[in-house]
Amino acid sequence: MAAAAGTTKISWRLQEFEAHASRVCCASLGKSTGRLLASGGEDCKVNIWSVSKANCIMSLCGHKKAVEVVHFSASEEQLATGSQSGSILVWDLEAAKMLRTLPGHKSSITSFGFHPFGDFLVSGSTDTNIKMWDLRRKGPIYRYKGHTAAVRSVAFSPDGKWLASAGDDCTVKLWDLKQAKTITEFTAHTATVAAIKFHPNEYLLASGGADGWVRLWDLEKFCQVGALQDTAAVRCVTFSADGSCLFSGHADVLRVCAWEPERWLDAVTVGWGPLADLALCNQQLMGVSHQLSGVSTYVVDLKHVKRSADAAGADDEAAPAPPADAKLRRSYQRPSQGLKRSAEAERRSPEGERRSASEDEADEKVSSAEIHNAQDYREIFQPRNAISRTPPRMPEPFRAPPQDEPPVNNSPLFLHQQPGSPLVTRIQRVEPTVMACVTRPAAGQPLPAPPAAGPPFPAPPASEPAPPPPQIFPVGRHEPSGLNVADFLSGRRGVILSENEVLNHIRNGHKTMCVVLANRHKNLQSVRDVWGRHGIKSALDAAVAMDDLSIVVDVLNIINVQPSLWKLDVCASSLPQIDKLLQSKYESYMQCGCTSLKIIMKYFWPLIWDMLRAGPSVGVDVTREERQQKCRVCCKQLQNINNVVKSKAAQVGRHGCAFGELRMLLAQLDQHL
Repeated sequence: MAAAAGTTKISWRLQEFEAHASRVCCASLGKSTGRLLASGGEDCKVNIWSVSKANCIMSLCGHKKAVEVVHFSASEEQLATGSQSGSILVWDLEAAKMLRTLPGHKSSITSFGFHPFGDFLVSGSTDTNIKMWDLRRKGPIYRYKGHTAAVRSVAFSPDGKWLASAGDDCTVKLWDLKQAKTITEFTAHTATVAAIKFHPNEYLLASGGADGWVRLWDLEKFCQVGALQDTAAVRCVTFSADGSCLFSGHADVLRVCAWEPERWLDAVTVGWGPLADLALCNQQLMGVSHQLSGVSTYVVDLKHVKRSADAAGADDEAAPAPPADAKLRRSYQRPSQGLKRSAEAERRSPEGERRSASEDEADEKVSSAEIHNAQDYREIFQPRNAISRTPPRMPEPFRAPPQDEPPVNNSPLFLHQQPGSPLVTRIQRVEPTVMACVTRPAAGQPLPAPPAAGPPFPAPPASEPAPPPPQIFPVGRHEPSGLNVADFLSGRRGVILSENEVLNHIRNGHKTMCVVLANRHKNLQSVRDVWGRHGIKSALDAAVAMDDLSIVVDVLNIINVQPSLWKLDVCASSLPQIDKLLQSKYESYMQCGCTSLKIIMKYFWPLIWDMLRAGPSVGVDVTREERQQKCRVCCKQLQNINNVVKSKAAQVGRHGCAFGELRMLLAQLDQHL
């Protein structure tokens, strides 16, 4: 019975591992096989992984600031990476070298797209510009201007003739590639549009936004043909292989929708949280998410997901069927060759954005590819010398874990593991056993192929200084890697400590941390007991009385997941704490405060404003007077928070973007007060 139960599992967490030494900023899956994963972080590195394997295949080092976006080409042979500074690097993964350095944008890169039939790349940025690059040149060949806020997503049509873009200005734009002009603009979304996707065959475009709406647009009539709303923001969208349905990734749910008429076909609970990317492979949908320094991969078995009106059951029987004489939507005509550049486009390339040869050489010297796992690298990237007479074998689907296997309980406070929920595995920290640096050869000299027996790699030409020898760490080493014992010792200089003294010093620090964590666990248990007896308001007051922001953050993170838990008195109690969280130096505290403030402004500000401008009541209404008093308290706290947000909205980077969104929400206070 256990084996039978295991075969019916629909979704599960495949893997969770620590991907970078610092916070992970982005992650992307290869769309061709769904088995290749790239991650970028604040350590300025891009790591390449094989899905379901814990060892890093390759590290790409070249950026000087945090890597904000990574994107594979359709063949998974090239990778584009963009940093917070606006620089763009394009990598040849088969040759393990940097293919091109592009001048990029004036601010952070947000999205990439490879042209389906040519050596062209399109990039979007927070500077509101979209640029198209010829990978054989330095400067951009086209520049698309029209967005008034950051561009969050770009995509080429399957025939390579159109470009779609979307961003923080709540619009979706369709561009003519060669004319660099807007064909049409869709403005139905009311919040940031984070994901767009062309239908694989028909003239149809899907978009998903932070307002929770999934919208589908007819690209012949330039009209909306379907719209469905969910309570959570849409993070990713992708069509099924045959284009019969659309998969939309939300906070912890995968939804399947159809159009004409629009309807939800199915919903699968997946605990992926901040979803970063989706990919389809072998009747399975792969998802990847990242949080702090960890990356998680998820699998949804599409064999058990409803993807058509026939399989949707009785829920869709009432949906009207399309007319029998309905005309099929036009299909793309894919050209046999790539996009050609015109002489006018060559002249349009701005020389002012090109960098000098010395700057390019400096970037090439600091950019390198570190092969961490030579065996996986050769298996995935090394070209095959012999021509295969048979089609390549499809990768085997991932097996679902047994349904009755006891999962590891990593659920947050007050949330228990429910039957059928995704399997949670422990985070694995994997350190590479072999590291080698591949430098870019001089102009005109070919790059040597990866060796059959692994590193060390061939030495560079004699004109360049030889790189240091590769560092080899024995498997059975007894010393920790990456740790300096001196960091754990006291500041006494000139005193040689014995081994017992060193161990005692480390144990004392460990005991102190255990006491702190035990005290925090005790406080959380007390808050949980209060919640069970007296409700959320009393639990929040108890957390505030403990004078520990970490306890308040834990409670707010729980009620943020379910906006229905918020009440007016909860808002009045939490707003002073939100003010402290927004001014905290910890990013997790700031994110929690931003999320709570967005919920309050969305659901409670209209009520607060209506109560404040309402006239006096007739007679004595104690309940109404109490509500008005709470609204006055909330309004006063919101004004204080508004001043904090105004002072921080001018910051750059991720924090500046978050405070910029809050500034737009709080602009209602300036209009009404």
